[in-house]
Order: sequence, then C-alpha cells, then structure tokens
Amino acid sequence: MSDKSIIGLSRLVALQHHVDRIARNIANQTTAGFKSESLQFQEYLSKAREEIPSSKMRSLVSTDSYIDFSSGSLTVTGNGTDVAIVGDAFFVVQTNDGERYTRRGAFAVDQNGRLVTFAGEPILSQSGVLTIPKGDGPLSIKADGTVSTAKGPIGRLRLVRLDDLEKVRAVGGGLFVSSKPASDIPANEIRLVVGAIESSNVKPIAEMTKLIAASRAYEDVAKAIFRSEDNRELKTLSGEDT
Repeated sequence: MSDKSIIGLSRLVALQHHVDRIARNIANQTTAGFKSESLQFQEYLSKAREEIPSSKMRSLVSTDSYIDFSSGSLTVTGNGTDVAIVGDAFFVVQTNDGERYTRRGAFAVDQNGRLVTFAGEPILSQSGVLTIPKGDGPLSIKADGTVSTAKGPIGRLRLVRLDDLEKVRAVGGGLFVSSKPASDIPANEIRLVVGAIESSNVKPIAEMTKLIAASRAYEDVAKAIFRSEDNRELKTLSGEDT
C-alpha cells in the first residue's frame, strides 16, 4: 500500500473516532450530569516509505480526547435527595474500583439505609459512607451539604475539586477518575441546590452540525483513496470490514 493511502487512512480513523464521540454526546443529551467529549486532531510527521513530491516525510493524523466540564443547566425536580453543585466541585462515590467522582446528584436511600447513586453505589460523606439510622425519620440535605434526619444532622456530603482536568477521564455511568489526587473542599465553601439536578451540557444543534461535517469529510477522504487502491484492503485497515 502506498504512503499516500496510509495518510488517507490515518485521517479516516481519526474522523471515525470523532463521529463516535459526537454520537455518544447526542445519545446522552438528556442524561443528568453528563459532560460532552470532543477530540483534538494532531498531525505528526513520519518518514515516507516512497517518494512523495517535494517531501521525504508523510503527515499522519492522531487524536486526543478531552472532556468539556462546563456546567449544564439546572432542572428542578422537587426531590429532597436530588442536589446540584454550584461551582466546579464533584461528589465522591465509593465503587469496587476505588473512589470515583460525579456531577450527577440524583441520589436515593437504599434498603440498607445508605445514600446511593442511581446505580446503587454509596455516596461518601466527610466521614465515610453515609448511612441513615432506621427509625430516624425522613432524610434532608441542606445547601451546605449537611445531611439530617428528624433527629438531627448525621453527616456532611464530601465534595472535592479536581485541579488538573486534563488528567480526568470518564469511566461510564456518569463517573470520572483522575490520575491526580482530588482536593477536598472545606465545608464552608460547599454550595448545593437542593431539589434540582444538573442537566447534560451537550448542545444538540452544535453536535448535529459537527456530525454532518464529519460525515461529509469522511466520505470525501474515503472516495479520494478508494479510487486508486484495493477497496477490500483499505476497508479492512480502516475497520469498515470488521
């Protein structure tokens, strides 16, 4: 296969990844706390295996994903265990793989009296897993993160700040993991809106526009390289024939 075709294929693969991210964003436009993902396209030079006019190098394309952590709008639910964060903080969730972080504040109380996510994973307070004693009456959450029952406060939600967002990646279910330690937010700086959740920050019209542009670009590149190379081989290399 010629270097010219390899250059084209690197662009096809990058565009396919781009389309996949856009499709995921569109699918989650109504998912509470979801953060849209995008790709950064980077070109790099590689030594050419064949003579390319005016150059001994070939330009290939790679991609690097990043997450848009801008806040989504607030949706009022009236549910006393739904809370939305004001600012750039995250709730802390205990999972089988360790602590994870989320902006999705749609919580509930499970059969064991624990405050949990929609997937049943415990939400952490500043002193650990938050468990509501049986018979203490209904649970309430205040704007400063204090969790109380009819008998008084039982804890305060733990909120953290992820200082290096470039080291944060999504792991599914509205959860994030960071390769850098999180910073705990002091109790007097916690600001929540009770009875509301943060909506997805996906902008549907913008995503649809990007999807159309990316699809057209993919078709144009594919047509350009399929004209002069074996279609079966190219489709296999680009992942279309799998």
